Amino acid sequence: MRLLLIEDDKKISAFVHKGLTEAGFAVDCAFNGQDGLNFALSAPYDAAIIDIMLPRLDGLSVLEKIRARRISTPVLFLSAKRSVSERVRGLQAGGDDYLTKPFAFSELLARVHALLRRSSNSIEPTGLSFADLRLDLLARQVACNGKAISLQPREFVLLEYLMRNPSRVLSKTLILEHVWGYDFDPQTNVVDVLICRLRKQLEICAADKLIHTVRGVGYVLRSS
Repeated sequence: MRLLLIEDDKKISAFVHKGLTEAGFAVDCAFNGQDGLNFALSAPYDAAIIDIMLPRLDGLSVLEKIRARRISTPVLFLSAKRSVSERVRGLQAGGDDYLTKPFAFSELLARVHALLRRSSNSIEPTGLSFADLRLDLLARQVACNGKAISLQPREFVLLEYLMRNPSRVLSKTLILEHVWGYDFDPQTNVVDVLICRLRKQLEICAADKLIHTVRGVGYVLRSS
Protein backbone atom coordinates (compact mmCIF):
# COMPACT_ATOMS: atom_id res chain seq x y z
CA MET A 1 0.00 0.00 0.00
CA ARG A 2 1.19 3.47 -0.91
CA LEU A 3 0.97 6.46 1.44
CA LEU A 4 1.67 10.17 1.03
CA LEU A 5 3.28 12.01 3.94
CA ILE A 6 3.32 15.84 3.85
CA GLU A 7 5.26 17.13 6.87
CA ASP A 8 7.72 20.04 6.94
CA ASP A 9 9.44 18.99 10.18
CA LYS A 10 12.14 16.72 8.77
CA LYS A 11 12.75 14.93 12.08
CA ILE A 12 9.08 14.02 12.39
CA SER A 13 8.93 13.12 8.70
CA ALA A 14 11.95 10.80 9.00
CA PHE A 15 10.52 9.19 12.14
CA VAL A 16 7.10 8.54 10.57
CA HIS A 17 8.58 7.46 7.24
CA LYS A 18 10.83 4.91 8.96
CA GLY A 19 7.99 3.49 11.02
CA LEU A 20 5.57 3.22 8.11
CA THR A 21 8.21 1.65 5.88
CA GLU A 22 9.00 -0.92 8.56
CA ALA A 23 5.25 -1.63 8.76
CA GLY A 24 5.28 -2.54 5.08
CA PHE A 25 4.04 0.65 3.42
CA ALA A 26 5.57 2.47 0.48
CA VAL A 27 5.78 6.15 1.46
CA ASP A 28 6.31 9.29 -0.61
CA CYS A 29 7.38 12.37 1.38
CA ALA A 30 6.89 16.09 0.70
CA PHE A 31 8.13 18.91 2.93
CA ASN A 32 5.80 21.70 1.81
CA GLY A 33 2.18 21.97 0.78
CA GLN A 34 2.77 22.72 -2.89
CA ASP A 35 5.04 19.72 -3.46
CA GLY A 36 2.61 17.57 -1.49
CA LEU A 37 -0.27 18.71 -3.68
CA ASN A 38 1.75 17.89 -6.80
CA PHE A 39 2.34 14.37 -5.45
CA ALA A 40 -1.34 13.92 -4.61
CA LEU A 41 -2.49 15.00 -8.07
CA SER A 42 0.05 12.94 -9.98
CA ALA A 43 -0.32 9.47 -8.45
CA PRO A 44 -2.94 7.39 -6.62
CA TYR A 45 -2.48 6.90 -2.87
CA ASP A 46 -4.24 4.60 -0.42
CA ALA A 47 -4.09 7.28 2.29
CA ALA A 48 -2.38 10.60 3.07
CA ILE A 49 -0.96 12.05 6.28
CA ILE A 50 -0.91 15.85 6.12
CA ASP A 51 0.41 18.40 8.61
CA ILE A 52 -1.86 21.45 8.83
CA MET A 53 0.87 24.09 9.27
CA LEU A 54 2.94 23.82 6.08
CA PRO A 55 5.06 26.28 4.09
CA ARG A 56 3.95 27.47 0.63
CA LEU A 57 0.46 25.95 1.02
CA ASP A 58 -1.19 24.97 4.31
CA GLY A 59 -2.61 21.51 4.85
CA LEU A 60 -6.26 22.59 4.75
CA SER A 61 -5.72 24.25 1.37
CA VAL A 62 -3.92 21.17 0.08
CA LEU A 63 -6.89 19.00 0.98
CA GLU A 64 -9.43 21.44 -0.44
CA LYS A 65 -7.62 21.35 -3.78
CA ILE A 66 -7.42 17.55 -3.67
CA ARG A 67 -11.13 17.23 -2.97
CA ALA A 68 -11.91 19.80 -5.69
CA ARG A 69 -10.34 17.33 -8.13
CA ARG A 70 -12.71 14.63 -6.81
CA ILE A 71 -9.87 12.65 -5.27
CA SER A 72 -11.22 10.71 -2.30
CA THR A 73 -7.93 9.58 -0.74
CA PRO A 74 -8.54 9.26 3.04
CA VAL A 75 -6.59 11.89 4.97
CA LEU A 76 -5.19 11.96 8.50
CA PHE A 77 -4.33 15.49 9.65
CA LEU A 78 -1.42 16.19 12.00
CA SER A 79 -1.28 19.37 14.08
CA ALA A 80 0.35 20.82 17.17
CA LYS A 81 -2.90 22.67 17.91
CA ARG A 82 -5.25 20.89 20.30
CA SER A 83 -8.29 23.15 20.11
CA VAL A 84 -11.67 21.71 19.19
CA SER A 85 -12.18 24.41 16.56
CA GLU A 86 -8.95 23.38 14.80
CA ARG A 87 -10.07 19.74 14.67
CA VAL A 88 -13.48 20.76 13.39
CA ARG A 89 -11.88 22.86 10.63
CA GLY A 90 -9.80 19.90 9.52
CA LEU A 91 -12.77 17.54 9.40
CA GLN A 92 -14.99 20.09 7.67
CA ALA A 93 -12.32 20.60 5.01
CA GLY A 94 -12.68 16.93 4.08
CA GLY A 95 -10.25 15.26 6.46
CA ASP A 96 -11.08 11.82 7.82
CA ASP A 97 -9.15 11.87 11.10
CA TYR A 98 -7.03 14.19 13.23
CA LEU A 99 -4.01 13.49 15.43
CA THR A 100 -2.33 16.08 17.65
CA LYS A 101 1.42 16.34 18.22
CA PRO A 102 3.27 14.90 19.99
CA PHE A 103 1.88 11.44 19.20
CA ALA A 104 2.87 7.83 19.65
CA PHE A 105 3.72 6.13 16.38
CA SER A 106 1.63 3.12 17.41
CA GLU A 107 -1.45 5.35 17.53
CA LEU A 108 -0.67 6.90 14.14
CA LEU A 109 -0.24 3.43 12.64
CA ALA A 110 -3.52 2.25 14.16
CA ARG A 111 -5.34 5.29 12.75
CA VAL A 112 -3.86 4.70 9.28
CA HIS A 113 -5.05 1.08 9.34
CA ALA A 114 -8.50 2.27 10.47
CA LEU A 115 -8.66 4.74 7.56
CA LEU A 116 -7.72 1.99 5.12
CA ARG A 117 -10.38 -0.33 6.50
CA ARG A 118 -13.08 2.33 6.28
CA SER A 119 -12.10 3.40 2.77
CA SER A 120 -12.25 -0.16 1.48
CA ASN A 121 -15.39 -1.04 3.50
CA SER A 122 -13.65 -4.20 4.59
CA ILE A 123 -11.65 -5.64 7.46
CA GLU A 124 -7.93 -5.51 6.82
CA PRO A 125 -6.65 -9.11 6.98
CA THR A 126 -4.07 -10.01 9.58
CA GLY A 127 -2.63 -12.79 7.44
CA LEU A 128 -2.30 -13.99 3.86
CA SER A 129 -2.12 -17.51 2.47
CA PHE A 130 -1.09 -18.93 -0.88
CA ALA A 131 -0.27 -22.55 -1.63
CA ASP A 132 1.99 -23.62 1.27
CA LEU A 133 2.88 -20.04 2.20
CA ARG A 134 1.52 -18.31 5.30
CA LEU A 135 2.26 -14.64 5.94
CA ASP A 136 1.46 -13.01 9.30
CA LEU A 137 1.02 -9.26 8.74
CA LEU A 138 1.04 -8.37 12.43
CA ALA A 139 4.05 -10.40 13.52
CA ARG A 140 5.80 -9.80 10.16
CA GLN A 141 6.56 -13.51 9.89
CA VAL A 142 6.47 -15.98 7.01
CA ALA A 143 6.17 -19.75 7.04
CA CYS A 144 6.30 -22.28 4.21
CA ASN A 145 5.11 -25.85 4.81
CA GLY A 146 5.08 -24.90 8.48
CA LYS A 147 8.75 -23.89 8.43
CA ALA A 148 9.63 -20.32 9.38
CA ILE A 149 11.45 -18.24 6.77
CA SER A 150 13.57 -15.24 7.70
CA LEU A 151 13.06 -12.41 5.20
CA GLN A 152 14.62 -8.99 4.92
CA PRO A 153 12.12 -6.07 5.09
CA ARG A 154 11.96 -5.50 1.31
CA GLU A 155 11.69 -9.24 0.67
CA PHE A 156 8.72 -9.34 3.05
CA VAL A 157 7.04 -6.36 1.36
CA LEU A 158 7.57 -7.90 -2.09
CA LEU A 159 6.11 -11.24 -1.00
CA GLU A 160 3.15 -9.48 0.60
CA TYR A 161 2.52 -7.55 -2.64
CA LEU A 162 2.66 -10.76 -4.68
CA MET A 163 0.37 -12.59 -2.24
CA ARG A 164 -2.17 -9.77 -2.34
CA ASN A 165 -2.23 -10.14 -6.12
CA PRO A 166 -2.08 -13.89 -6.85
CA SER A 167 -2.19 -14.88 -10.53
CA ARG A 168 -1.85 -11.21 -11.54
CA VAL A 169 1.20 -10.30 -13.59
CA LEU A 170 2.96 -7.39 -11.86
CA SER A 171 5.25 -5.24 -13.97
CA LYS A 172 8.65 -4.11 -12.73
CA THR A 173 7.32 -0.56 -12.62
CA LEU A 174 4.45 -1.56 -10.32
CA ILE A 175 6.83 -3.48 -8.06
CA LEU A 176 9.25 -0.54 -7.91
CA GLU A 177 6.39 1.80 -7.02
CA HIS A 178 4.92 -0.38 -4.28
CA VAL A 179 8.09 -1.80 -2.73
CA TRP A 180 10.38 1.24 -2.90
CA GLY A 181 7.75 3.98 -2.91
CA TYR A 182 9.45 6.37 -5.32
CA ASP A 183 10.55 6.48 -8.93
CA PHE A 184 13.58 4.49 -10.02
CA ASP A 185 15.17 4.31 -13.43
CA PRO A 186 12.92 1.70 -15.12
CA GLN A 187 16.09 0.09 -16.52
CA THR A 188 17.43 -0.68 -13.05
CA ASN A 189 17.77 -4.34 -12.07
CA VAL A 190 16.88 -3.97 -8.36
CA VAL A 191 13.57 -5.80 -8.93
CA ASP A 192 15.31 -8.76 -10.59
CA VAL A 193 17.82 -8.92 -7.74
CA LEU A 194 15.10 -8.84 -5.08
CA ILE A 195 13.02 -11.46 -6.92
CA CYS A 196 16.08 -13.71 -7.12
CA ARG A 197 16.73 -13.36 -3.39
CA LEU A 198 13.10 -14.11 -2.52
CA ARG A 199 13.00 -17.15 -4.81
CA LYS A 200 16.07 -18.60 -3.10
CA GLN A 201 14.40 -18.19 0.28
CA LEU A 202 11.22 -19.91 -0.90
CA GLU A 203 13.06 -22.73 -2.68
CA ILE A 204 14.32 -23.91 0.67
CA CYS A 205 10.91 -25.28 1.58
CA ALA A 206 8.55 -24.87 -1.40
CA ALA A 207 7.91 -28.01 -3.39
CA ASP A 208 6.79 -26.07 -6.48
CA LYS A 209 8.12 -22.92 -8.07
CA LEU A 210 5.77 -20.10 -7.05
CA ILE A 211 7.22 -16.92 -8.55
CA HIS A 212 7.16 -17.03 -12.34
CA THR A 213 8.74 -14.69 -14.85
CA VAL A 214 6.57 -13.37 -17.66
CA ARG A 215 9.23 -12.37 -20.12
CA GLY A 216 9.07 -8.74 -21.16
CA VAL A 217 6.24 -8.01 -18.71
CA GLY A 218 7.04 -8.82 -15.08
CA TYR A 219 6.39 -11.46 -12.42
CA VAL A 220 3.42 -13.46 -11.20
CA LEU A 221 2.71 -15.61 -8.14
CA ARG A 222 1.02 -18.83 -9.11
CA SER A 223 1.19 -22.46 -7.98
CA SER A 224 1.82 -24.01 -11.38
